[in-house]
Amino acid sequence: MFRTTTLILALLALSSGALLAQKKGVTSPSLPPSANFSHGILAGDTLYVSGQVGRGADGKRPESFEDEVKATFGSIEGILKAGGMGFEDVVQVNVYLTDMTLFDRMNKVYVTFLPEPRPTRTTVGVSSLVGNYRIEITVTARKAGAGGGARQRERRKN
Repeated sequence: MFRTTTLILALLALSSGALLAQKKGVTSPSLPPSANFSHGILAGDTLYVSGQVGRGADGKRPESFEDEVKATFGSIEGILKAGGMGFEDVVQVNVYLTDMTLFDRMNKVYVTFLPEPRPTRTTVGVSSLVGNYRIEITVTARKAGAGGGARQRERRKN
């Protein structure tokens, strides 16, 4: 019994070590580095993108809400590219809005970035976000394997 338990524990330690070895931080060169969190974490073929806000080129929140949403997706796009992915690989989106009356305006911009079939999405109203931003978005992306993702969508078009 002792040997079996020891063997199982050793195998678990090896497999969890292998999983941790697959975990890699992903940083977009267009975003300021953060000492507190990673822009994204690539674990195997899945990329988890931290919540992004819409900083303009000057580092401040754009005046227009639509420009803020576009800048948010621009930040996400940089992280996706750094992880070897694109919007076609996104499978889950979480949107946080400080004003739910902005939902339709957000959605008009959202559909221009995320291709069909669109990822699953949760949209939540929150009382405030850091830096007086009106929107924060986080995504999870998974690299499409052979026959999936962009290739599969291209075949459907033809």
